[in-house]
Amino acid sequence: MTIDSMLELARKLIDVLLVWGMLYYVLKSLRKNVKMILLFKGILVILIVKIISDWLDLVTIGYLIDYIVEWAPLALIVIFQPEIRDALEQLGRTKILGSKKTLSSSERERTINEIALAIDSLRRQKMGALIVLERETSLADYIANSQKIYAEVTNPLLTAIFFVNNPLHDGGVIIQGDQIACANTVFPTSDNINLSKRLGTRHRAALGISEQTDCIAIILSEETGRISIAIGGKLLYNISLDELKIRLIEGLAPTKKLLVDDEEVSTREED
Repeated sequence: MTIDSMLELARKLIDVLLVWGMLYYVLKSLRKNVKMILLFKGILVILIVKIISDWLDLVTIGYLIDYIVEWAPLALIVIFQPEIRDALEQLGRTKILGSKKTLSSSERERTINEIALAIDSLRRQKMGALIVLERETSLADYIANSQKIYAEVTNPLLTAIFFVNNPLHDGGVIIQGDQIACANTVFPTSDNINLSKRLGTRHRAALGISEQTDCIAIILSEETGRISIAIGGKLLYNISLDELKIRLIEGLAPTKKLLVDDEEVSTREED
C-alpha cells in the first residue's frame, strides 16, 4: 500500500467519522428535545405518505406532497425557528470533551443524602423547592443569569435557600456535581397542552427544563408536600423520599441513565 493510498483511506475514514459524529450529536439532542421529536415525527409521516402515493400512483396527493416537500425547508426554518434554535443551543452547550467532573461513589452518596435530608426538612416545614441536577448537558446559560453560590451541597444550605423569607427562595437551584452552582434560577416553563392546569409554576418549570436538557429536576410542592421528579419532559408525580433517593442514585451513576417508564408517569392531578 502506497503513502497516497494510505492518505486517501485516512481522509475517507475521517470524513465518515465526522459525519457519524455529527449525526450522533444531532440525534442525541433531538432525543432530549420533545418539540423537535414531534417535528420530525410529522416529517416522517409526510415521507411515508409520499412513498405510498408513488407506489399507488396517486396523482393528486402526490402533487400536493411534492409541493409540500419543495417548500418544506423554508417553511420549517420560519415556523419552527425557536425549536431549531433551542436544539442548536443545546448542542452547543453539550460538553463533548467530557470536562464535567465525575463524582466518586462516596461523593455521590453524600450529595444525594444531603438533598434528601433537605427535601424532608422543607416538607415538614411546609416549604416548596425546585432543585435541578445537571448531567451531560451544560446548564451554564441558566447559571449565568442566576445568583452564583458555588458551595458544597448540604442540608442546612438548601433548607436556608428555600426558606420563605430568603430573597433567593423564588426560582430554582442548580447543582453541578457536589456543588450548588446557583440559586434564584428562572427556567423555561413547559407549554405542553396536555399538562394539568392544577400543576403549579415549579412543576411547569421543571418539565420545561427537562424537555430541553437531560437534567433531573426535583419538585417539592409547597401546598401538598408531595415530591415529584421531571426528566425527559415526563413527570413522575408524588413519590416517596426513598424512591427519590433510588432515582437519583440511578440517574447520577456514570454509566446509567434515569428511566421513567410511561406506565409509571402519574396522571393524577395535584390537589
